[in-house]
Amino acid sequence: MPEEDVLELKFRLIDGSDIGPFRYSPASTVAMLKERIVAEWPKDKKGGPKSANDIKLINAGKILENNKTVGQCRTPFGELPKGVITMHAVVQMSLTKAKTEKKIDEAPKKNVCSCTIL
Repeated sequence: MPEEDVLELKFRLIDGSDIGPFRYSPASTVAMLKERIVAEWPKDKKGGPKSANDIKLINAGKILENNKTVGQCRTPFGELPKGVITMHAVVQMSLTKAKTEKKIDEAPKKNVCSCTIL
């Protein structure tokens, strides 16, 4: 793989800390990037992702799709000089997981109705 094709990426977390930089070929998929983030996630941070599906990668204001390659996502920053590219990694649990966890956390509510007629 030619040296000029390799991209250096780092991933910025919500608290401002970074994971990386790592070197990737343009053929690497966004799903592969997410797997690397899960593997490299700092163990001392709470709220980390349980799987790659819990991560949203954002670059240039756009959420990157899992099936896209780094080369396909490259267009917004293709004109920039060589250097490390920063992408934002946001942990967001999938809606089905969030709903089931919310149902578990909620105590059963009793329907209590009272009417007063004067």
